[in-house]
Amino acid sequence: MSGYIFKLQLIILLLLAINIKVSAQNLKFLIPDGAVVQYAGSIGYFSGGISYQLFPNQRGNLDLMYGFVPGSKGGVLNIATAKFAYKPWNIKVKNWGKIYPFNPGAFLTYTFHKDLSLKFPSGQYSHDYYYWSEALRPHIAFNSEIELDADKVLKNSRIKAISFYGEINTNDYYLINYLQNMSALTIDDIFQIGVGMRVKF
Repeated sequence: MSGYIFKLQLIILLLLAINIKVSAQNLKFLIPDGAVVQYAGSIGYFSGGISYQLFPNQRGNLDLMYGFVPGSKGGVLNIATAKFAYKPWNIKVKNWGKIYPFNPGAFLTYTFHKDLSLKFPSGQYSHDYYYWSEALRPHIAFNSEIELDADKVLKNSRIKAISFYGEINTNDYYLINYLQNMSALTIDDIFQIGVGMRVKF
């Protein structure tokens, strides 16, 4: 009887091991393709996160980031960001890199703060009085990126590429206010600038 129980336990362990291996293979898409850091640009005074390459031609990026604004820079804020950018074309620079001159994109930010909520209090204002969310902001963005082949820059490294980018963005609130107050606001008033670095594994 004890031999039967041992065999049964062994079979169960083997099935669990196979299941774990299959599950791990199915979840490989969760492993990020890189890391990204950024200074400014509406997602925090400083932010960082993970990056995924999208599409078979790797012309898209999805970045999941966390940003922080210290109290000395306008109040303590914690910001979560999901950012998408598409790279429609590139310019190959000899054998050491590529330039992506114009990459349109969009991103969502959510600011965690005790004074900001997803919606304005319904008991205090009518449902259509404020059309925007206090904490959730959709943005449109455009960036330019230069990518360096890591084999040419860092010898014997597991890193595939290092890139640097500059980005401008605006959000729904700024854009609507600009369209309603074009005599008082300029384009410079509604766009924010950020710079960042991406490392591909």
